[in-house]
Amino acid sequence: MGEEENKPDVTAGKGKAGSKKFIILGIVVLLLAGGGYAGWNFFVPGKFLKKGDEVIAKTGESGQAMKMAPGIMHEMEPFIVNLLDQDGRRYLKTTIELQIGNKDEEKELVERIPQIRDAVLLLLTSKSFGDISTPEGKIQLRNELIARINQVLQRPTVRALYFTEFVVQ
Repeated sequence: MGEEENKPDVTAGKGKAGSKKFIILGIVVLLLAGGGYAGWNFFVPGKFLKKGDEVIAKTGESGQAMKMAPGIMHEMEPFIVNLLDQDGRRYLKTTIELQIGNKDEEKELVERIPQIRDAVLLLLTSKSFGDISTPEGKIQLRNELIARINQVLQRPTVRALYFTEFVVQ
């Protein structure tokens, strides 16, 4: 019994060395992940824009430089529509936010919500899955929606349109 008490605990030393290795390994993994994230954000986003998209983003549809001053955002109720597909089983659920200039424009927009919803619904139901499944299709849909909504209003009010939800099933 006396001999057992005098023997050093061999497992205690291995636990400390093993935990140091895990801490160092964790720090290395975090540094690599952070470096990868920083590199991705620095180098990659510009490569996905095509030259035409970049020009549209900078100049707008009319070709003139757009001033995207902060405006008033107006969220529309969600739209749920059947898409124009041969099997008739696909539907789109989307929520949009409209950027407008000032309170007067918002007042007109709110007064014409039924007409705006009707115009948006008619446009959305005329689209097929193939029309809206690509990023280019979504950009085209956004531009068509802005034009259609501005036709309903007395003066062009909608500066930008944002999809805050876009689900096709």
